[in-house]
Amino acid sequence: MIDLSIVILNWNVRELLERCLASLRSKHYTLEIIVVDNASCDGSVATVQAKYPQVTLIANVDNRGFTGGNNQGIEASHGRYVMVLNPDTEVLADALDRMVRYLDDHPEVGALGPQLLNPDRSIQSSRRRFPTLATGFFESTWLQGAAPQRILTHYYMDDVPPDHTHEVDWLNGACTVFRREVLDRVGVYDAQNFFMYSEELDLCRRVKEAGWKIVYLPEAQVIHYVGQSSDQAVAARHIYFQTSKVHYFRKWHGSLQATLLHVFLLGSYLWQIGLEGVKGLLGSQRGLRFQRMKVYWQVIRAGLK
Repeated sequence: MIDLSIVILNWNVRELLERCLASLRSKHYTLEIIVVDNASCDGSVATVQAKYPQVTLIANVDNRGFTGGNNQGIEASHGRYVMVLNPDTEVLADALDRMVRYLDDHPEVGALGPQLLNPDRSIQSSRRRFPTLATGFFESTWLQGAAPQRILTHYYMDDVPPDHTHEVDWLNGACTVFRREVLDRVGVYDAQNFFMYSEELDLCRRVKEAGWKIVYLPEAQVIHYVGQSSDQAVAARHIYFQTSKVHYFRKWHGSLQATLLHVFLLGSYLWQIGLEGVKGLLGSQRGLRFQRMKVYWQVIRAGLK
């Protein structure tokens, strides 16, 4: 029996994917590695075929998004546990063994994640409590710098030491291990509502609603080179992130909160267009201002629906 299936969704980050694959090792458990490629054009598929014949490769001819691609890998997997792992990661030391062992010893835990590190080995924020409407207004919007400290401290769990193993509401999706029976019960990522972003939040909420615990395990560490795929499409990143946020609130908090958030977000992008335009007219980095205005206008045209 396979102990751990590792699903890696790749899009045009071949060099990072190679580093990720080279870091996957276990002394005590059997591994199954599945790479799902979302129509990369950087030679990723050929590299995996040539250098990693032991890897199960699913090569899509079109981009099925984070949720659709990862669901393909999950459905093709056979392990007792399923890890969803970003290609821009590097698993350190015996992290895989530590995570599998913890799940074996704690049957009440439905999912867990390691401590994520930045490339300089500083701790990367990866633990979260479930968002409130106030969180939706402040987090990752132009108002974040003005947010009352208690709102984001609570959301990011900055009141809990990052070197302690503890229960959380949800985890950053760069590396999460799910118990197979949990996925069989609550389902996989909601590809209908989430192309990318907030999909891990939604899935973790379903895991918690079903009565399972979700745990942050700092004794297992993974380096995360943040945003290497999404940085290739800045406008799309804004659109998918904010659209998924609205979809999450509609799904879990109802149409009223979703509508309020939707109107606020569109208004905030209009405000930012005006602000960037004024700065450009005053001669401040006009090229940068125009580029930002173009991105924000694409977000408004998309409608966040």
